[in-house]
Amino acid sequence: MRGYLSGSGWAEYEQYGAISGLPLPKGLTESQELPQPLFTPTTKAETGHDQPLTMDEMKMVVGEDVAEEMKEKSLAIYSYAREYAQTKGIIIADTKIEFGMVNDRLILIDELLTPDSSRFWEAEQYKVGQAQPSYDKQPVRDWLVQSGWDKEPPAPMLPPEVIEATTKRYRQAYERLTGQKLE
Repeated sequence: MRGYLSGSGWAEYEQYGAISGLPLPKGLTESQELPQPLFTPTTKAETGHDQPLTMDEMKMVVGEDVAEEMKEKSLAIYSYAREYAQTKGIIIADTKIEFGMVNDRLILIDELLTPDSSRFWEAEQYKVGQAQPSYDKQPVRDWLVQSGWDKEPPAPMLPPEVIEATTKRYRQAYERLTGQKLE
């Protein structure tokens, strides 16, 4: 789910004027709030990043009813979380929601609305037209890029300062959203 134009969604919009095959208005800028949240399905790849799907492609994979149910549930989850986070001064720019099937029933799987699966921004620092500081794993990503890692196993050991910076961000997100301290 995407509520703001950021990350790979921003790159796709810049190149195609659309995200996941959904055309968007011209003239949007980086980190701009979208006219409405977008359901941007992907599928797990054997290796590498998840692969984007259009809604029609998704319907071919899981069937029309399941695809529509996933879209409805994703929008409901994102909308509820987004409204809650706003009361805590946090913008949820986008999030990954993963589903699976058990006994022909759609179920939610994996973690939900964490810094690993979501882009959390500080509402007070939000500025349209630029990348936003985020409570996420960006220190890890940045260090891995700078290290020259080729993305093949094994991953390099992270230095303590990268782990500490990431841990600090995760704690801040938790404390802002829950109002509780982690001990």
